[in-house]
Amino acid sequence: MSTTINKHARFDTRLPIEVKELFEKAAHLGGFRSLTDFVISTVQEKAREIVKEQEQIIASEKDAEVFFEAIVNPKKVSENLKNALRDYDDFMLKLKDDRAAQ
Repeated sequence: MSTTINKHARFDTRLPIEVKELFEKAAHLGGFRSLTDFVISTVQEKAREIVKEQEQIIASEKDAEVFFEAIVNPKKVSENLKNALRDYDDFMLKLKDDRAAQ
């Protein structure tokens, strides 16, 4: 038999009564079982949004670094790439000739 152990942490905060009342109203109107459920759900959603946004920014910055590195220090063109370009040019020329013949 396997047992699952759930570890929990506590989060306490002090806030103005007006803010708590606003949160309670929003929790009730939003159909949440409790203020705690509302706060956890809302904060968790916002936290995921912030983390995702920051990860996209970091990825974009990394992409930019890779791109600019390739521009500044391009690698030598391989024979395979040269052959692919030659094949493409031949194909396009044949396609153009076929269209002109029609």
